[in-house]
Amino acid sequence: MSMEEKLNIKSALEYYIMAGVDEILGDEPFGVGLAEKKFSQEIPSLKKAPVILPLAAEKIDSGRQATTELAQATLSACQNAHDICAAAQTLDELRTAVENFDGCALKLTASHTVFGDGNPNARLVLVGEAPGADEDRIGRPFVGRSGHLLDKMMNAVGMDRSAYFITNVLPWRPPGNRTPTSAEIAVCLPFLKRQIELVNPEYILILGGSAANALLDNQEPISRLRGRWLEYEKSDGGKIQVLASFHPAYLLRNTAQKARAWSDLLRLKKTMQ
Repeated sequence: MSMEEKLNIKSALEYYIMAGVDEILGDEPFGVGLAEKKFSQEIPSLKKAPVILPLAAEKIDSGRQATTELAQATLSACQNAHDICAAAQTLDELRTAVENFDGCALKLTASHTVFGDGNPNARLVLVGEAPGADEDRIGRPFVGRSGHLLDKMMNAVGMDRSAYFITNVLPWRPPGNRTPTSAEIAVCLPFLKRQIELVNPEYILILGGSAANALLDNQEPISRLRGRWLEYEKSDGGKIQVLASFHPAYLLRNTAQKARAWSDLLRLKKTMQ
């Protein structure tokens, strides 16, 4: 297989991932009432897939920039998200804008847009990674098993949902609860940051390594991030104190880590008091 053929395959696979395809049901595509011509127009074949080069600014033989259609669509969606966030002056305006946003393929497979919930004037914002099946069905963050555990943990330190605002990096559930791609996070991250700015909390509690990496723009594991105070810088240069801890879904699978998560909450409560 030539290098060009390998690059074409890689580009096609990235297209399918962005579209939310995470399973193969057969060797040949099929669909009820789906014309073959329309299918070939909407789903690019491997032969027609654009070539991806390591740097978008590199030139190919024709002299054109090697910026793929996928990269262009992601950049355009990111810019649209930034523009939408800049125009939204309240959480209600931002909620409506996110619900009407069509720049992320995750929305095509989700049942509901899961926007933030809770006290819009809270001193504390909780941030998770993405909605799960229950959240997608109901349309509110942290309402499944992990949400129930989180409620019990927060109640144990004297806080219920009237005392904080809770949201996710992504407002739409990834198909099959798969790990979100970097492109999906990049498109949705402006919505999270705008929610934080509109609430304007004093503290942020991040639940899970993926959410911490996205919001703090680093790649450190949660085992190294948790238990110590960090900082989040807002667009105006202001700082918010951040504490990272384990995601409650992780605690359901690893009950031995609940003691560490509890110590994180006690640290949070002591600092807030």
